[in-house]
Amino acid sequence: MKMLVVRIVILVGFVMCGVITGSAADVKVSSPDGTVTVSAGVKNHKAYYMVSYQGRMLVAPSHLGFMLGHGELGGNTKMGKVTRSSKDETWIQPWGENDITRNQYNEMVVNFKERSGQKMQVVFRVYNDGFGFRYILQDNNKGKEFSIQDELTEITLAHDAKAWSIPTNHTEYFEGIYTADLLSKKDTVCTPLTIEYEKNVYLAIHEAALEDYASINLTPRIGNDGTVRLLTALTPWRNGVKVYAKGEMKSPWRTMIISSTAGGLLTSNLMLNLNEPSRIEDTSWIEPGRYIGIWWSIHKKQNTWEMGPTHGATTQNVKRYMDFAARHGFSGVLAEGWNPGWGQSEKISYLESYPDFDMEEVCRYGQEKGVRFIGHTETWGNASLLESQMEQAFSWFEKLGIRAVKTGYVGHYFDGKELAKSQYGIRHYRRVIECAAKHHIMIDNHEPAMPTGLQRTLPNLMTQEGVRGQEYNAWDRRGGNPPSHTVTLPFTRGLAGPTDFTPAIFNFSEIVKGTHPHSTLAKQLGEFVVIYSPLQMAADAIENYEGQPALSFIESCPTTWSRTLVPNGEIGKYITTVRKERHGDRWFIGSITNEEARHLDVELDFLDDHALYSAIIYEDGPNADYERNPYEMTIRQIDVKKGDTLHLNLARSGGAAIRIEKK
Repeated sequence: MKMLVVRIVILVGFVMCGVITGSAADVKVSSPDGTVTVSAGVKNHKAYYMVSYQGRMLVAPSHLGFMLGHGELGGNTKMGKVTRSSKDETWIQPWGENDITRNQYNEMVVNFKERSGQKMQVVFRVYNDGFGFRYILQDNNKGKEFSIQDELTEITLAHDAKAWSIPTNHTEYFEGIYTADLLSKKDTVCTPLTIEYEKNVYLAIHEAALEDYASINLTPRIGNDGTVRLLTALTPWRNGVKVYAKGEMKSPWRTMIISSTAGGLLTSNLMLNLNEPSRIEDTSWIEPGRYIGIWWSIHKKQNTWEMGPTHGATTQNVKRYMDFAARHGFSGVLAEGWNPGWGQSEKISYLESYPDFDMEEVCRYGQEKGVRFIGHTETWGNASLLESQMEQAFSWFEKLGIRAVKTGYVGHYFDGKELAKSQYGIRHYRRVIECAAKHHIMIDNHEPAMPTGLQRTLPNLMTQEGVRGQEYNAWDRRGGNPPSHTVTLPFTRGLAGPTDFTPAIFNFSEIVKGTHPHSTLAKQLGEFVVIYSPLQMAADAIENYEGQPALSFIESCPTTWSRTLVPNGEIGKYITTVRKERHGDRWFIGSITNEEARHLDVELDFLDDHALYSAIIYEDGPNADYERNPYEMTIRQIDVKKGDTLHLNLARSGGAAIRIEKK
């Protein structure tokens, strides 16, 4: 499938604004519907911007600029030419939560010039659901490398507010529990940062198009006037430098989604729109799908990654999983631990397999069954090792028909020296994705930097971890993930992009007392719809799926969609997600709750007029309870039409999963 872009209308206009003083009147740009207005200017020789929403100040005057290796930029400046333009277009992603995406915005480009002569350009794009801005630094060093010591961007909110976040300095791989507190009480946090700013005003602050730069973090500071300044804290290199650049430098976009509902944050396309169109011309080889894997049995200590008497990734065992996948409509099988490097003192190699795993035979057998093997390249943080082998390894995988690879980086530092979120790590991830694309390989990136919408530009970047996932429900000695975890993730980590959480555990047995999925079986089904990933893993061991009626929902559930709606939801409490399959008329609904039982109504106003549908509802049984009776589930079938309302009864930490199809 080739990328299709349909341009509806592009309107361009220019405004010239010559300024020669240290303070200047604001220049402004508003969203197409007029609800969001961004202003920029210079005051006391400092560059700043501010934002209003529905006529009220949202972001108070906030500083723009950098501390470069050779001086400050934006602190002793003048404002020069200002240009404006507008765009309204649609584009199609080869996979995603919606098939057609509208990209409508008004843009303002403001040029600043330091007294030293250095120039800084700031591009503001304002959408109906928020805004983004980025810096462009011209090549003032004539092609020589320069350094950014700090980015001085501020986001000064007009008042304090409740926010959900994970702390930067105490969370490895972003695998933390998102907690709520006032912004003013938080330490430096990772983004996305989700804020309940006021009644009917929700914000999500993040970044888009992170390509050759450092990941952003935010440090709150309370002001004497009640404002809360969020200071940019870029992830540094080991020597303290934040970013190295040469030539023209474009920063990532600093983004803010604004919505009247929490669910509206999820349906925004602002971050994707701020990324560049696909650089892969022919995307026909990129295939979303659901898969199974030898994974949960390892986390449950029934198998091992390394070779031995209970080795999981053996030829025989992987073939057994492929047989199951073929019978039940799964497109792939993942096997972690297929290659040397898991045992003590073993040298990692991606070019050979363990003696008890025949890669060529497994791939041949899978293709005979219509199932592809999914590769895995755990590095233990040795990024340079993967780079030295990936061209040869990906070429080998391509010849074997492998179309997806799960990468991994368990290790606090890349190559023992640099943080994964630093520019060093960002550059590595990018090289891997580009090399994989050359060999028609999709990537599922674990231990990543936080996603920033790059899947639009490189759509073989399918999904990423960067989340406290299902595996914590196997071995975490603190008891696993709390019931509120998966009703918080869509509003936080999920806003960054596809999330490889690995849902659909059907057996809640324990290897650590008190540690298991703190949910009902129906909630596990609901999570398959709610937590989006185009490569979605049904994570349990196949023994736990055999003979289980609940599997019929997973068998039918797609992983790419033409339309996504969020009819209800409160952060950390509950959420209902409605999705329509691509290339078909079926709708799928997932509804999940925290530790409180709930009655939720879902209006079926999205169905076609004058059509009769059949709804198959998988829901908590009357006595279901995540602590006392997690397995009780009922399956019922009813006729529905547009305008009807589904009444769902969710047990404590329960859920529902619904498939609706035309009769």
